[in-house]
Amino acid sequence: MLASRAMSEAREIQLGHPSYVWRFGQDRRLALVREWVPLEGRAILDVGCGIGAYVKQFRQFSDDVHGVDVDPDRVGKASQSLPNIDLYPGDILPYTDNRFDVVFLHEVIEHVDDDRKTIAECVRVLRHDGRIVIYAPNRLYPFETHGAYFGKRYVFGNIPLVNYLPDPVRNRFAPHVRAYTHRGIERLFAGHPMRIVVHDYVYPGFDNIAERRKSLGSLLRRFFYFAENTPLRLLGLSHFLVAQKTTARPG
Repeated sequence: MLASRAMSEAREIQLGHPSYVWRFGQDRRLALVREWVPLEGRAILDVGCGIGAYVKQFRQFSDDVHGVDVDPDRVGKASQSLPNIDLYPGDILPYTDNRFDVVFLHEVIEHVDDDRKTIAECVRVLRHDGRIVIYAPNRLYPFETHGAYFGKRYVFGNIPLVNYLPDPVRNRFAPHVRAYTHRGIERLFAGHPMRIVVHDYVYPGFDNIAERRKSLGSLLRRFFYFAENTPLRLLGLSHFLVAQKTTARPG
Protein backbone atom coordinates (compact mmCIF):
# COMPACT_ATOMS: atom_id res chain seq x y z
CA MET A 1 0.00 0.00 0.00
CA LEU A 2 2.84 2.39 0.83
CA ALA A 3 4.55 1.53 -2.47
CA SER A 4 1.31 2.19 -4.35
CA ARG A 5 0.88 5.53 -2.61
CA ALA A 6 4.47 6.50 -3.40
CA MET A 7 3.95 5.62 -7.07
CA SER A 8 0.77 7.70 -7.15
CA GLU A 9 2.52 10.69 -5.58
CA ALA A 10 5.41 10.38 -8.06
CA ARG A 11 2.95 10.33 -10.95
CA GLU A 12 1.19 13.45 -9.62
CA ILE A 13 4.53 15.25 -9.36
CA GLN A 14 5.52 14.24 -12.89
CA LEU A 15 2.19 15.00 -14.56
CA GLY A 16 1.10 18.04 -12.54
CA HIS A 17 -2.40 18.82 -11.35
CA PRO A 18 -5.11 19.58 -13.92
CA SER A 19 -8.05 21.88 -13.32
CA TYR A 20 -10.43 19.89 -11.13
CA VAL A 21 -12.81 22.80 -10.48
CA TRP A 22 -13.83 25.29 -13.14
CA ARG A 23 -13.38 28.79 -11.75
CA PHE A 24 -12.69 32.39 -12.74
CA GLY A 25 -9.14 31.66 -13.91
CA GLN A 26 -10.33 29.02 -16.37
CA ASP A 27 -13.13 31.25 -17.63
CA ARG A 28 -10.60 33.98 -18.29
CA ARG A 29 -8.28 31.64 -20.19
CA LEU A 30 -11.12 30.25 -22.29
CA ALA A 31 -12.26 33.79 -23.15
CA LEU A 32 -8.72 34.61 -24.31
CA VAL A 33 -8.69 31.52 -26.54
CA ARG A 34 -11.98 32.61 -28.10
CA GLU A 35 -10.50 36.01 -28.96
CA TRP A 36 -7.93 34.36 -31.22
CA VAL A 37 -9.41 31.02 -32.26
CA PRO A 38 -12.84 30.26 -33.75
CA LEU A 39 -14.36 27.30 -31.92
CA GLU A 40 -17.90 27.10 -33.28
CA GLY A 41 -18.38 23.89 -35.25
CA ARG A 42 -14.66 23.15 -35.27
CA ALA A 43 -12.90 19.83 -34.77
CA ILE A 44 -11.01 20.31 -31.49
CA LEU A 45 -8.39 18.15 -29.74
CA ASP A 46 -7.33 18.71 -26.13
CA VAL A 47 -3.90 17.13 -25.58
CA GLY A 48 -3.37 16.36 -21.90
CA CYS A 49 -7.05 16.81 -21.17
CA GLY A 50 -6.90 15.54 -17.57
CA ILE A 51 -10.42 15.01 -16.26
CA GLY A 52 -11.87 16.86 -19.25
CA ALA A 53 -12.57 20.32 -17.85
CA TYR A 54 -11.78 22.12 -21.09
CA VAL A 55 -13.26 19.34 -23.24
CA LYS A 56 -16.57 19.93 -21.49
CA GLN A 57 -16.37 23.66 -22.16
CA PHE A 58 -15.38 23.20 -25.81
CA ARG A 59 -18.46 21.05 -26.32
CA GLN A 60 -20.54 24.21 -25.90
CA PHE A 61 -19.24 25.21 -29.34
CA SER A 62 -18.81 21.88 -31.17
CA ASP A 63 -19.78 18.21 -30.98
CA ASP A 64 -16.48 17.16 -32.55
CA VAL A 65 -14.27 17.50 -29.47
CA HIS A 66 -11.67 14.92 -28.44
CA GLY A 67 -9.25 14.57 -25.55
CA VAL A 68 -6.18 12.45 -24.81
CA ASP A 69 -4.20 11.99 -21.63
CA VAL A 70 -1.56 9.58 -20.30
CA ASP A 71 -3.13 9.13 -16.86
CA PRO A 72 -5.62 6.22 -16.87
CA ASP A 73 -7.37 7.48 -13.73
CA ARG A 74 -8.05 10.89 -15.26
CA VAL A 75 -9.09 9.36 -18.58
CA GLY A 76 -11.47 7.06 -16.74
CA LYS A 77 -13.02 9.92 -14.81
CA ALA A 78 -13.39 12.12 -17.90
CA SER A 79 -14.93 9.23 -19.86
CA GLN A 80 -17.72 8.86 -17.32
CA SER A 81 -19.39 12.01 -18.63
CA LEU A 82 -17.64 12.85 -21.92
CA PRO A 83 -17.25 11.05 -25.29
CA ASN A 84 -14.06 10.79 -27.36
CA ILE A 85 -11.59 10.57 -24.46
CA ASP A 86 -8.60 8.27 -25.07
CA LEU A 87 -5.48 7.10 -23.27
CA TYR A 88 -2.57 8.27 -25.44
CA PRO A 89 0.58 10.37 -25.02
CA GLY A 90 0.89 13.62 -26.91
CA ASP A 91 3.78 12.36 -29.04
CA ILE A 92 1.78 9.39 -30.45
CA LEU A 93 -1.65 10.74 -31.35
CA PRO A 94 -4.19 8.18 -32.65
CA TYR A 95 -5.57 10.39 -35.44
CA THR A 96 -5.10 10.77 -39.17
CA ASP A 97 -3.26 13.70 -40.72
CA ASN A 98 -5.20 16.96 -41.00
CA ARG A 99 -7.95 15.83 -38.64
CA PHE A 100 -8.44 18.91 -36.41
CA ASP A 101 -9.03 22.64 -36.72
CA VAL A 102 -7.81 23.36 -33.18
CA VAL A 103 -5.26 21.56 -31.00
CA PHE A 104 -5.18 22.75 -27.40
CA LEU A 105 -2.41 22.15 -24.87
CA HIS A 106 -3.16 23.66 -21.49
CA GLU A 107 -0.18 23.57 -19.12
CA VAL A 108 0.86 20.19 -20.51
CA ILE A 109 3.78 20.67 -22.92
CA GLU A 110 6.10 21.14 -19.93
CA HIS A 111 5.27 17.62 -18.69
CA VAL A 112 5.53 15.49 -21.84
CA ASP A 113 8.49 13.18 -22.43
CA ASP A 114 9.43 14.86 -25.71
CA ASP A 115 8.07 18.35 -26.27
CA ARG A 116 9.40 18.68 -29.82
CA LYS A 117 7.90 15.37 -30.91
CA THR A 118 4.61 16.33 -29.27
CA ILE A 119 4.45 19.57 -31.23
CA ALA A 120 5.31 17.67 -34.42
CA GLU A 121 2.36 15.35 -33.78
CA CYS A 122 0.06 18.29 -33.10
CA VAL A 123 1.13 19.87 -36.38
CA ARG A 124 0.56 16.59 -38.22
CA VAL A 125 -3.06 16.22 -37.10
CA LEU A 126 -3.81 19.91 -37.71
CA ARG A 127 -5.61 21.04 -40.85
CA HIS A 128 -4.41 23.84 -43.10
CA ASP A 129 -5.14 27.17 -41.40
CA GLY A 130 -5.84 25.31 -38.14
CA ARG A 131 -4.44 26.65 -34.90
CA ILE A 132 -2.43 25.22 -32.02
CA VAL A 133 -3.10 26.92 -28.67
CA ILE A 134 -0.59 26.60 -25.84
CA TYR A 135 -0.54 27.72 -22.24
CA ALA A 136 2.82 26.86 -20.65
CA PRO A 137 5.02 27.99 -17.73
CA ASN A 138 6.98 31.18 -18.20
CA ARG A 139 10.64 30.98 -17.18
CA LEU A 140 10.53 34.62 -16.01
CA TYR A 141 7.69 34.10 -13.52
CA PRO A 142 9.27 34.55 -10.07
CA PHE A 143 7.96 31.22 -8.72
CA GLU A 144 8.20 27.61 -9.78
CA THR A 145 4.59 26.54 -9.24
CA HIS A 146 5.21 22.80 -9.62
CA GLY A 147 7.28 22.47 -6.45
CA ALA A 148 10.95 21.53 -6.31
CA TYR A 149 13.36 18.88 -5.11
CA PHE A 150 15.83 19.66 -2.35
CA GLY A 151 18.07 16.67 -2.55
CA LYS A 152 15.66 13.70 -2.61
CA ARG A 153 12.94 15.61 -0.78
CA TYR A 154 10.14 17.06 -2.86
CA VAL A 155 8.55 20.28 -1.60
CA PHE A 156 5.11 21.09 -3.00
CA GLY A 157 4.09 24.68 -3.63
CA ASN A 158 5.39 27.91 -5.15
CA ILE A 159 9.18 27.92 -4.87
CA PRO A 160 10.72 31.37 -5.44
CA LEU A 161 13.47 32.16 -7.95
CA VAL A 162 14.15 28.56 -9.07
CA ASN A 163 13.46 29.46 -12.70
CA TYR A 164 16.03 32.26 -12.59
CA LEU A 165 18.86 29.78 -12.05
CA PRO A 166 21.08 28.57 -14.93
CA ASP A 167 19.68 25.48 -16.65
CA PRO A 168 22.01 22.88 -15.05
CA VAL A 169 21.18 24.18 -11.55
CA ARG A 170 17.46 24.71 -12.18
CA ASN A 171 17.16 21.19 -13.55
CA ARG A 172 18.46 19.77 -10.29
CA PHE A 173 15.64 21.49 -8.41
CA ALA A 174 12.92 20.92 -11.03
CA PRO A 175 13.81 17.90 -13.18
CA HIS A 176 10.11 16.99 -13.35
CA VAL A 177 8.91 20.02 -15.30
CA ARG A 178 10.05 22.51 -17.94
CA ALA A 179 9.67 26.27 -17.95
CA TYR A 180 10.07 28.14 -21.23
CA THR A 181 11.69 31.35 -22.31
CA HIS A 182 10.03 33.38 -25.08
CA ARG A 183 12.42 32.08 -27.71
CA GLY A 184 12.51 28.62 -26.23
CA ILE A 185 8.82 27.89 -26.68
CA GLU A 186 8.75 29.41 -30.17
CA ARG A 187 11.69 27.19 -31.16
CA LEU A 188 9.40 24.17 -30.72
CA PHE A 189 7.79 25.18 -34.03
CA ALA A 190 11.07 25.50 -35.95
CA GLY A 191 10.97 23.54 -39.21
CA HIS A 192 7.19 23.17 -39.18
CA PRO A 193 4.73 24.92 -41.51
CA MET A 194 3.49 27.20 -38.74
CA ARG A 195 3.38 30.94 -38.10
CA ILE A 196 3.00 32.54 -34.70
CA VAL A 197 -0.31 34.44 -34.56
CA VAL A 198 0.04 35.75 -31.02
CA HIS A 199 2.51 35.18 -28.20
CA ASP A 200 1.65 36.86 -24.93
CA TYR A 201 1.56 36.23 -21.19
CA VAL A 202 -1.12 35.82 -18.53
CA TYR A 203 -1.05 36.17 -14.76
CA PRO A 204 -2.84 33.74 -12.41
CA GLY A 205 -6.55 33.69 -11.67
CA PHE A 206 -5.82 34.12 -7.93
CA ASP A 207 -8.85 31.89 -7.31
CA ASN A 208 -7.63 30.38 -4.05
CA ILE A 209 -6.84 33.81 -2.60
CA ALA A 210 -10.15 35.27 -3.80
CA GLU A 211 -12.03 32.37 -2.21
CA ARG A 212 -10.51 33.08 1.20
CA ARG A 213 -10.20 36.87 0.98
CA LYS A 214 -12.40 38.34 -1.71
CA SER A 215 -11.12 41.92 -1.44
CA LEU A 216 -7.48 40.88 -1.66
CA GLY A 217 -8.20 38.62 -4.62
CA SER A 218 -9.98 41.48 -6.37
CA LEU A 219 -7.05 43.84 -5.71
CA LEU A 220 -4.50 41.36 -7.06
CA ARG A 221 -6.56 40.78 -10.18
CA ARG A 222 -6.93 44.49 -10.90
CA PHE A 223 -3.22 45.14 -10.48
CA PHE A 224 -1.83 42.15 -12.35
CA TYR A 225 -4.36 42.20 -15.17
CA PHE A 226 -3.47 45.84 -15.72
CA ALA A 227 0.19 44.71 -15.71
CA GLU A 228 -0.59 42.41 -18.64
CA ASN A 229 -0.83 45.56 -20.76
CA THR A 230 2.58 46.80 -19.67
CA PRO A 231 6.15 45.45 -19.93
CA LEU A 232 5.43 43.63 -16.64
CA ARG A 233 3.48 41.09 -18.70
CA LEU A 234 6.85 39.45 -19.43
CA LEU A 235 6.83 38.22 -15.81
CA GLY A 236 3.42 36.55 -16.17
CA LEU A 237 2.67 33.06 -14.95
CA SER A 238 2.16 31.46 -18.36
CA HIS A 239 2.87 31.90 -22.02
CA PHE A 240 -0.21 32.19 -24.20
CA LEU A 241 0.74 31.21 -27.74
CA VAL A 242 -1.36 30.62 -30.84
CA ALA A 243 0.28 29.26 -34.00
CA GLN A 244 -1.43 28.73 -37.36
CA LYS A 245 -0.65 26.05 -39.93
CA THR A 246 0.44 27.43 -43.30
CA THR A 247 0.60 25.92 -46.78
CA ALA A 248 4.35 25.51 -47.02
CA ARG A 249 7.24 24.79 -44.72
CA PRO A 250 9.22 27.88 -43.75
CA GLY A 251 12.46 28.31 -45.64
